[in-house]
Amino acid sequence: MMKEDLTVIKQKIKEAKAIVYFGGAGTSTESNIPDFRTESGLYNQPAFAGRDPQVLLSTRTLYQEPEVFYAYYRSHRLFPDAKPNKAHQVLARWEKEGKLKAVITQNIDGLHQMAGSQKVLELHGSVHRNYCTECQREATLEEIADPGRQVPVCRQCGGMLRPDVVFFGEPLDQQVLHQAVEALKMADFLIVGGTSLVVYPAAGLIDYFSGKNMLLINRDATPFDQRATWVIHQSIGEFLWQLAEE
Repeated sequence: MMKEDLTVIKQKIKEAKAIVYFGGAGTSTESNIPDFRTESGLYNQPAFAGRDPQVLLSTRTLYQEPEVFYAYYRSHRLFPDAKPNKAHQVLARWEKEGKLKAVITQNIDGLHQMAGSQKVLELHGSVHRNYCTECQREATLEEIADPGRQVPVCRQCGGMLRPDVVFFGEPLDQQVLHQAVEALKMADFLIVGGTSLVVYPAAGLIDYFSGKNMLLINRDATPFDQRATWVIHQSIGEFLWQLAEE
């Protein structure tokens, strides 16, 4: 990245009227939450119960082997001590300034909201929303994470509790998808951060962006690199922080 390029991107950010951020797991790695595909990601960790994450985090395992599901979910998807990093903070600041119109995220950690972002479209749900599969009562994250229960159950009806998260084998929420499409259609500057852009239908949302400037920040190459105006292979938080500096 040349200093001249950084200056140009800063200027385009300044001129933008409707920025949208489309983020994946790499947005939260600087908050010590592992992603899926990098060397230290979930797909490259030792098998848990002899199975890979796509099986463990599936609706089949949730409903047929809830003890196995929750043992993995609690140890690999819940990070109660995680805090927003510089990327989350910059995006929240831009939203407050009226520049950023939406965050579209594949993450379920809630760190964007913790940083202060209001317009967050969670494609895969959130660990902070949970409910009873029988009576639909809203449940807390503490109930789900309770180490005293192998499988969390509803204190009202005794039904199994589950996270309001889209697991493997489930469709995305159509209302959230629609809102994401509308946000992308109206955007004049798209920032894509920390996503491999190989998981569909989420990755296909990029096709709805018709603005002029796309900034793609990811550790590795993606199928959309050729379409981006700028491709950056470095820390998302640090780079956004540079852009936000006056």
